[in-house]
Amino acid sequence: MSKLLIVGGGIGGLTAALACACAGGAVALFERATEFSEVGAGIQLGPNAMRVLYRLGLQDALAAVMALPQRLQVRNALSGSVLGSLRLGEVALQRYGAPYATIHRADLHALLVQALRQRADVQLHLNSAVLGVLQTPSGVDLQLLDESRVSGDVLVAADGGWSGLRQQLLADGTPRPTGHLAYRAMVQQSDLPPPLRSQQVSVWLGPKLHVVQYPVRAGAWLNVVAIVQGQAQGDMSNWDHSANALDLQHALAATCAPLNELIGAIGHWRLWPLSIRPPMVGAFEHARGRVALLGDAAHPMLPYLAQGAAMAIEDAAALAQVLAAGQVFAPGPGSQSALANVPALLQDYARQRWQRNALVQARAIRNGKIFHATGLLRLGRDIAMRLAGERLLDQAWLYAGGPA
Repeated sequence: MSKLLIVGGGIGGLTAALACACAGGAVALFERATEFSEVGAGIQLGPNAMRVLYRLGLQDALAAVMALPQRLQVRNALSGSVLGSLRLGEVALQRYGAPYATIHRADLHALLVQALRQRADVQLHLNSAVLGVLQTPSGVDLQLLDESRVSGDVLVAADGGWSGLRQQLLADGTPRPTGHLAYRAMVQQSDLPPPLRSQQVSVWLGPKLHVVQYPVRAGAWLNVVAIVQGQAQGDMSNWDHSANALDLQHALAATCAPLNELIGAIGHWRLWPLSIRPPMVGAFEHARGRVALLGDAAHPMLPYLAQGAAMAIEDAAALAQVLAAGQVFAPGPGSQSALANVPALLQDYARQRWQRNALVQARAIRNGKIFHATGLLRLGRDIAMRLAGERLLDQAWLYAGGPA
């Protein structure tokens, strides 16, 4: 049986491992950390991502930890007035065949790990830092920090936005800072005054700033992300910096009372300086030889379309489909001809994915400019949102797309 090697134990790498194992592959995943953990905060999962997760058999596990907001509401951060709204809940389910969900990143990560640990065809290796990869005509050799080597037929680089494997393959530098700072926090809803509790997605738009809030952990917690413009000191590859709550309160001092009260009610924040690459320009950024790049390693995204995790999940499903259709996971001697065809199959995966990912990257960048608009652009945005809120907010091209 062919062997698939995956580097990176984040959501993208874990989903790829599960999708490929479900398709018949034997998988070995290598994570540099000493334990599987995810220190992020909440994420939004559109129907495009939820359809993939449901097909992987995770519907019941997700139901126990996710929240299903009934509405997404956009508000003016200065006045508090509602600019527009989008119906979610049953409306999204009927339109797109899966719900719009919000979930703590750690909860999604944990249920993926649990699903993989129940499979005999998946090996999970912790404390396994990777130095690089050596490609041969017939396979790949993964070089580990402890000087050992692991051989396989296909390698998936899912090692994040600061991917070392990407640098080896493409040598195109590191992500660049955007000048946007994301303050993240989670708080138990029961610890908030009743008027500040919420079971919907709210997006507050202000000049050079915006705030997003939504429920996670089956609605018991509230995730809040405030993004302001500025520069941070320190290692940009480490998103989890300590943050001063007073700095954020000062940056949002001119916003409306309800938003100020929410920010003031949260005492502990973590800081994430946002870095980015330009949108993808070709399939070569998704695959080289027998190595496929997946998720942030291929296309790091700004969070202004809430699709970073979703695109990694879509990548994982598309990769598994391409390899399975190409008979790479087929048992017996017949698989040898399929294995020789792996580079061509990975190019097929790359051609399927790069343009959609590039479009999502570009739309996220554009959204950041619209969210933080000032002057006439801000005025035009608010008028358009009031006139055609749901039509503008409902991303049918996005939520209905992705792997079949």
